[in-house]
Amino acid sequence: MSDPLREAAETMRAVRDRCVWTAQMTHRELVPYLVEESAEVVDAVEAGTATDLREELGDLLWQVLFHAEIASRSSEQPFDIDDVARGLTEKMIRRHPHVFAGETANTPEQVLVLWNAAKAAEKRERRSVLDGVSAHMPALAHAQKVLGRARRVGVGPHRGDTPGVGADPAGGDIRSEADLGDALLALVAYAGEQGWDAERALRERVRAVTADVRRAERESGDLEG
Repeated sequence: MSDPLREAAETMRAVRDRCVWTAQMTHRELVPYLVEESAEVVDAVEAGTATDLREELGDLLWQVLFHAEIASRSSEQPFDIDDVARGLTEKMIRRHPHVFAGETANTPEQVLVLWNAAKAAEKRERRSVLDGVSAHMPALAHAQKVLGRARRVGVGPHRGDTPGVGADPAGGDIRSEADLGDALLALVAYAGEQGWDAERALRERVRAVTADVRRAERESGDLEG
């Protein structure tokens, strides 16, 4: 670990020792902060500056160090940030045989073949293509991930009168929440077929609406909701 990273880890250790709020936090209690910091990294990537991104990556790194420090003091299966880094390095070396083991990959598609083969070898105990897909992802991102895995086994998202990919996915007659769910799923499937990121697309449109709202508020001077 480089000196700045080591210093950050040691700072985390000191804070855990001496700050009463930090000392009582658990992995579970930290989850909302991890989610929030991850979202702020996304904001910095999509709409911020390099300075914003550097700061938000630091905040996210703090969460990683925090969880590792908590784990290092566990009475059951303890590990520390060095174990995390070591495991990451070993995994990335395995998953990049074209870099470290003499395999050849001249296109991104060939890289993905090698990556997926290495990943499959690591996860032989998994019995479903859906194993390892987090249910705590945002709904659109979760749907896109599940649909991508489902295509590997020939499963599609559509049922009833939900339009197929290539048609207008939102053009069905939506009369219930279940119909809405089917229409949303069809939209996500359509996005996947086009190579689009449904979550990012919605974020960008919401960001545009947010900008419109703020502009309207400035013009009217009305900040009441």
